[in-house]
Amino acid sequence: MHDTDQGAVLDVVDPTSLRRIHLVGVAGTGMGSFAGMLKAAGYDVTGSDENVYPPMSDMLRAWGIPAMTPYAEANLDAARPDLVIIGNVIRRVNVEATAVRARRLPQMSFPAALGSLFLKRRHAVVVAGTHGKTTTSSLMGHVLASAGRDPSFLVGGVTKNYSGNYRLGRGPHFVVEGDEYDTAYFDKGPKFLHYQPRSVILTSIELDHADIYRDLAHYEASFERLLALVPPEGHVAVSAAWPNAVRLARGARAHVTTYGVEAALGADVTAVDVRYGPEGSRFVVVEAGVPGSEFLLPLAGRHNLENALGVFACARALGLSPDEVRAGFASFEGVKRRQEVRGEPGGVLVIDDFAHHPTAVRETIAAVRSRWPARPLCAVFEPRSNTSRRNLHQDEYARSFTGAARAFLKVPERHDKIPAGEELDVPRLARELTAAGVPTVSAGAVPALVDEVARQVRPGELVLVMSNGGFGGFIELLLGRLEGHREGQS
Repeated sequence: MHDTDQGAVLDVVDPTSLRRIHLVGVAGTGMGSFAGMLKAAGYDVTGSDENVYPPMSDMLRAWGIPAMTPYAEANLDAARPDLVIIGNVIRRVNVEATAVRARRLPQMSFPAALGSLFLKRRHAVVVAGTHGKTTTSSLMGHVLASAGRDPSFLVGGVTKNYSGNYRLGRGPHFVVEGDEYDTAYFDKGPKFLHYQPRSVILTSIELDHADIYRDLAHYEASFERLLALVPPEGHVAVSAAWPNAVRLARGARAHVTTYGVEAALGADVTAVDVRYGPEGSRFVVVEAGVPGSEFLLPLAGRHNLENALGVFACARALGLSPDEVRAGFASFEGVKRRQEVRGEPGGVLVIDDFAHHPTAVRETIAAVRSRWPARPLCAVFEPRSNTSRRNLHQDEYARSFTGAARAFLKVPERHDKIPAGEELDVPRLARELTAAGVPTVSAGAVPALVDEVARQVRPGELVLVMSNGGFGGFIELLLGRLEGHREGQS
């Protein structure tokens, strides 16, 4: 415990010493799901937040977890907690966080609590990397569940197989999405350093989170620290498509397996006879130079195939057979907001995706086109994250929309974390894309962007909406507008 001006911050806690746990910032995706997991584990759980909206408000209510609003010292009187868990979004000046310190209540960050209460007694499989963490960790958890290993998992998206972000099993494995973002206002280290990894899948390393990492070397150092935690008897599966990730993985004490789609990479696990179509991806896995039988993955795109090969490599190291992995792949239903079909009003297919980094934008467009090659693709993009709002990747974004027939860009509002002069120049990006053959318009207001898309899109086309936030209800507004068009024509 650190008993300082930060209050009584715990590093570890005895699970048997707790009965009541209170989460400050409970309405976030990760914190809300963790609250559900704590409730399922038998704790009395309460939470607080500034605002609690659906779907998290509905989920918390279904789990029987009171969510108090707004933040207030009185919430602590109602909760009477043995432990307070402080969310990543909470700042030191938060009224409830201030009261926790003043009362010297035992407190932990969400990652530290996850590590101490759940991961310490299990084989933690940590999925880390710049891209693909949510889909890869969800697939890894599902493969273990499909094979009867009864795993636990906590991921950053709603898994369609389990209709939630978490699963609490009795088996030895716990799959967790390993985020490199900082932990809490009193702990600025990466979240994944709390996760006690025995196995790691490292998908990629490309500079992200420019608000906390000053350059690529600083960013890579966090992953180097994660890999140093893997014990010699552990395992690291790393994408051969990222030489810097392989270099860092080779420095780990654990056994390392490389994976990759391109044969030229010379990976330990690769794929041949790859075919993409409406049902997803079909391919043959080659393990240690020996081809096996065919696999079906109900996801499109080279990046998803690559992530699946990482899951295959990790699953084999955990003792699963190729047949067990094959069955898990084939029955995987995916993750909400990852190439999720939201509707087809008026013959216009609308797809929702979380892509925001330029690499993710490029790969998602390519993946969706491979699955629906006959449909012209209209790309709609909101730069919302701290990194995507910056001009750090200005030039990369201008090369990320290849394959789109048209593009529509949201001009972000001014953000206090983005220094003046470092903002992404969206009108310039629109001009550059148009000059490159992708006609592009930009707008600062969501309704105006909806109007523009609805005016231009035609039956038989596909609208791919990419944002790592709610996008001001863009998809719901667009679906309603397109449905109205159809009714007006009938």
